[in-house]
Amino acid sequence: MKRTQTKTVQIGNRIIGGGNPILIQSMTNTKTEDVKATTEQINRLAAAGCDIIRCAVPTMEAAYALKEIKKEIEIPLVADIHFDYRLAIAAIENGADKIRINPGNIGSKERLLAVVEAAKERNLPIRVGVNSGSLEKEIVEKYHGVTAEGIVESALDKVHMIEDIGYDNLVISIKSSNVLMCVKAHELIAEKTDHPLHVGITESGTIISGNIKSSIGLGLILHQGIGDTIRVSLTGDPLEEIKSAKLILRTLGLRTGGIEVVSCPTCGRTQINLIELANQVENMVADIPLNIKVAVMGCVVNGPGEAKEADIGIAGGIHEGLIIKHGEVYKKVPEDELLPALREELLHWSE
Repeated sequence: MKRTQTKTVQIGNRIIGGGNPILIQSMTNTKTEDVKATTEQINRLAAAGCDIIRCAVPTMEAAYALKEIKKEIEIPLVADIHFDYRLAIAAIENGADKIRINPGNIGSKERLLAVVEAAKERNLPIRVGVNSGSLEKEIVEKYHGVTAEGIVESALDKVHMIEDIGYDNLVISIKSSNVLMCVKAHELIAEKTDHPLHVGITESGTIISGNIKSSIGLGLILHQGIGDTIRVSLTGDPLEEIKSAKLILRTLGLRTGGIEVVSCPTCGRTQINLIELANQVENMVADIPLNIKVAVMGCVVNGPGEAKEADIGIAGGIHEGLIIKHGEVYKKVPEDELLPALREELLHWSE
C-alpha cells in the first residue's frame, strides 16, 4: 500500500509522518500524580513495544509530576489536557514532549494563544483531538446529526484556529466509536490536510469487542495508506493495547519483527491442552527478537501438514509432542519438555 505523504513531526526522540514507521501509542491508567506507579507502568509498556505514552493531566499536581516521570522513562511523553489552559502551559513547562488539546474546550482565543505561544517557544507539537461525542451543536445541526463530514469540519476548524495564530507543528486526531464513520472521516481528512494523523477507534470497548472494532477500523484506514501513529483503545490493561497494535501492524505488513504465533482452533482430535499451550507459547516468545512464524498444533495427525507455512511448530500427542521445522518432523520430545525444547530451538535459531 502507498502511504499518504504527511509532514514530519518530532515528538521527543521519535518522528512520525513523512513515511516514517507507524508508531504505537498507549495511555496510562494510573493517577499521574503517583509518579512511582506511573513510571513503572510506562516502562512496562515501553518494554512491550510502546513508542509514545500519554498521561492524563487533570490537576496541577499531575502537571508538576511530569517533570519527575520524565526522568525515569525513555519514550516520549504526551500530556492530555481538557478545559484548563493553565494545565497545558504547566505540562509544557514540566517537560511534556507533546500536548493533546481540543481548542474548542480550552477557553477563549487569548487562552489558546497562551498555550500555543508556550508550545511555540519549545517547538513542541500539539495534537488537536476531536471526538464524535464532542462535536459543536452548530455542526451537528448543519449535518443533521453526527457524521464523518461533521467530524472533519470540526477538526479542521480547530487546526485552522492554531494555524491562524502562526503555528503548524500539529498532529490531528479524529475519533469515533462508530467504526465505519471513523473510517470515512479519515478518508475525507486525508484529502484535506498533510498534518500527520493519530488513528484510533475511541471507546471501542473491552478486550474482545475493542479488539474487533479496532482491528476492522484501523485495518481499513491503514490499508489505504492513511495514518502515522495509532492507539488501540481497550478497557483493560494497557499492555493489551500494545500487543494488539503490534499484531495489527504486522498483519498489514506495516511492521516486521517479533514472532508471530499461529495455532489451530482445536477439535475432537486434540490430545493436549492446546488453549493453555498456545497462550504459554505466545507469552514465552515475547522477548525473542526473531521475525518468524511459530505454529502450535493440537494433534500429531494433521500437525506437520498444517504447520508447513510456519518456520517452526509444535504438535501435541499423548504424553509426547513433535517439533516441526518447515513442515517436516524434526524431533519427538516428552510432553512436559515440549515448551522448553521449543524455546531452546528459538534461542539458537538459524535458517
